[in-house]
Amino acid sequence: MFVPSQYREPDGSWMVDLIRNNPMALMASNSSPADGSSPASPYATHLPVIPDPQMAGEWADDLSGGTLLGHMNRANPHWSALETGSNVLLVFSGPHAYVSPTVYELTPAAPTWNFTSVHVHGVVEKFDSLDETLEVVQSTVRAFEGAFGTGWDMSESIGYFHKLAPAVGSFRIRVTGADGMFKLSQEQAPEVRDRVQASFAGRECGRHREAARLMSELPACARA
Repeated sequence: MFVPSQYREPDGSWMVDLIRNNPMALMASNSSPADGSSPASPYATHLPVIPDPQMAGEWADDLSGGTLLGHMNRANPHWSALETGSNVLLVFSGPHAYVSPTVYELTPAAPTWNFTSVHVHGVVEKFDSLDETLEVVQSTVRAFEGAFGTGWDMSESIGYFHKLAPAVGSFRIRVTGADGMFKLSQEQAPEVRDRVQASFAGRECGRHREAARLMSELPACARA
């Protein structure tokens, strides 16, 4: 991903937070002649991805060395095309919002779109056992119920999980690097940026308000 220097994340924690808060990723990988598809047509699948709760140590600034967990439907041809050792790209999209030139109160001006995104590169390790897949599914439930749910207790549904698990393919991604782009009007003069932030904060849409929050948290050096 091309990331102009002014839009780079202040530190790696911004990328980790975006992944945790926006875990529905797009995973892309190349097809291969063995799977009968064109090499020019990569696979792409939307799927839930979480940081591996068993990961030891801190995240590096570029997230390298970290691990992520995910799962998909085994009926998806993408699953059959994946092999342990395959290189993949995970795209996480965060808050984004249209910026109208009317907010700038300047002429001439041009509209733009503020957005946040993290591209994670990594290597796949496919899990073979049912127990490993069940652990990935349960870890995903724990992560999402804690962050977005109502504290649902899955204990009475474990038997149901066992029935579903044979149709689920699970994997670990060993991260080799990541790029984060946080395009939040850093190129604008402070007074213009403040107007953009205020316009976002005043909207009912959650992604606008979240974009405004991130703008308010940019370090002073990133705003200069």
